[in-house]
Amino acid sequence: MISSLLKCISCGKEFPLTEVRFTCTCGNLLDVEHDLSALKKKFRLSKKYFDSKNTTLHGQPSGGVWHFHEIVLPSAKENEIVSKQEGNTRLYQNRKISSWLGLKRFYLKHEGENPTGSFKDRGMTVATTQAKRLRQKAVVCASTGNTSASLAAYASEADITGLVLIPKGNVAVGKISQALAYGTKTLVVNGDFDDCMRLIFEAQEKLQAYPLNSINPFRLEGQKTIIWETLQQLDWKVPDWFVFPGGNLGNTSAFGKALHEAHQLGFIEKMPRFAVIQAEGASPFYQAFKNGFKELKAQKAETIATAIKIGNPANYTKAIRSLRWTNGIVESVTDEEILDAKSVVDAAGIGAEPASCATVAGLKKLLSAGTIKPKETVVGILTGNILKDPQIIVDYHIGKKGNRSNPPVEIAPSINEVAKFL
Repeated sequence: MISSLLKCISCGKEFPLTEVRFTCTCGNLLDVEHDLSALKKKFRLSKKYFDSKNTTLHGQPSGGVWHFHEIVLPSAKENEIVSKQEGNTRLYQNRKISSWLGLKRFYLKHEGENPTGSFKDRGMTVATTQAKRLRQKAVVCASTGNTSASLAAYASEADITGLVLIPKGNVAVGKISQALAYGTKTLVVNGDFDDCMRLIFEAQEKLQAYPLNSINPFRLEGQKTIIWETLQQLDWKVPDWFVFPGGNLGNTSAFGKALHEAHQLGFIEKMPRFAVIQAEGASPFYQAFKNGFKELKAQKAETIATAIKIGNPANYTKAIRSLRWTNGIVESVTDEEILDAKSVVDAAGIGAEPASCATVAGLKKLLSAGTIKPKETVVGILTGNILKDPQIIVDYHIGKKGNRSNPPVEIAPSINEVAKFL
């Protein structure tokens, strides 16, 4: 059997995959570490191997996360895998968005096309599979929306009890409705997201409920396939930049690990650069980046982009490692900049949640500053579906009226009135 284990990113201490553990005895985060040399030899892994591979799962043609089974969770047997055909998301090239940005070679990878509407499904399929392998009876998460929807769907699929902890007053209706519908018990906490995160640590320690937030290293194993899938879609040609939002920094951590492993396996010859975009009102990682990562100062997060409304990111240490691997940077954008970028993405017929559109807002800012050049190739990640925060759309176009608003117009019942708008 190929050796995979849990390894501390700080002190290097190792633990077996059979142990229910999310942090090292020293208190730092864990990686799922695979013996890449052994995997490469056993499966003859190469770009050609994955390009020619026809993946089936539970008797159906598959792809996405489990197309990369051999370097995600190679010891998992097919009958242990909990999957909803996640992944296989599209890579868009859109003239309207590229023109607004002033960037020719620009792609948008839309993770909102996953089963429950966000990238979280990629991580949840692997983490829930591991919970099932460990014979866990309950799974738990802290969530502002996307994670709760994903946990609920996968807990139901695995027939495991699910618990969702949501901060009061910060509920995305389009997402919490999924958690309720899928049968998970939803607990509204009188506190913020960081209070919910503290509770899930206690739930694991005192109640033996298996956490499925991004502190779970198996979550990140699924999320790193966003990068591998993108590289495969680009015929393994490495872009100059990957640009994406940062909240709890799980994707930042997973994406760096994906590229580091791809480079070690010989799938790519160079590393692209990262640009992590935070909302100005929830930007502890950006502030730490500006001070050379001397310290992380937790914030009371405040932004309309609920998916990244996090003031004390759990994956901070791993995210720093990813930036060092990729010579990455961090930028922040205002809520107004996010909403203007969202109006462009939505009007292109693609659509995404506000946190996703921080990607495009940040890219616009970095292009204006000259940090990213118009001739470079850029891949932006959209993390969630347009229906995540629908009231924000209504407020932007009708209520508060944003810079690019498109309000409805009342007319008389006359064809001549209609003709005015053609």
